[in-house]
Amino acid sequence: MTTKKQTAVILSGCGVYDGAEIHESVLTMLAIARQGAEYTIFAPDVDQYHVIDHTKGEPTNEKRNVLVEAARIARGAIQPLSEYKPENFDALFLPGGFGAAKNLSTVAFDGPGCSVEEETHRAVKETHAADKPIGALCIAPAVIAKILQGVTVTIGQDEGTAQAIEAMGGNHMTTNHGEVIIDEANKVATTPCYMLDANILQIAEGAENVVKAVLEMA
Repeated sequence: MTTKKQTAVILSGCGVYDGAEIHESVLTMLAIARQGAEYTIFAPDVDQYHVIDHTKGEPTNEKRNVLVEAARIARGAIQPLSEYKPENFDALFLPGGFGAAKNLSTVAFDGPGCSVEEETHRAVKETHAADKPIGALCIAPAVIAKILQGVTVTIGQDEGTAQAIEAMGGNHMTTNHGEVIIDEANKVATTPCYMLDANILQIAEGAENVVKAVLEMA
């Protein structure tokens, strides 16, 4: 009997403007399951940078926790990112959403001079050091570029973000819907998803393709 590959998924909250992008998160999990692997969901136990009213796109005065909000997507089956150990997994995935750029890092505010949340930084560095593959969607590849110097990634076609990635020491490749850039030396696969003007079918394609690329490296 073949043992299923075990993957970890890091979420950054719940909702495109202040957390994990829900379509990207769910479709990544679906792609993992469809390709015969299993996933465990993690999130850092930290406060969100802010909370956005998604009907208006405006900040509110609320305070929310990244782990507590991400648990909504995980249906409660979630662990603090501090408990992630790369030796227990074959691969790591980071869906996008502004949470990756606001909660997992400060890319949204500080560009190339950004910092990365402590447990997110540790998870990516230790996974890379363990020679395990990493998949990132949407804006999350920018976080990978900050952590792993010299990595080749894509966020699609946004010039400002591409320039920020280059300024961090990364290499950016321009892509379109569903395309995946694979940095074989670093075992990193990335796809643009909602960094392009995309529909849910195109997000599903991107998720399916990046999961396939990562699992083939695992």
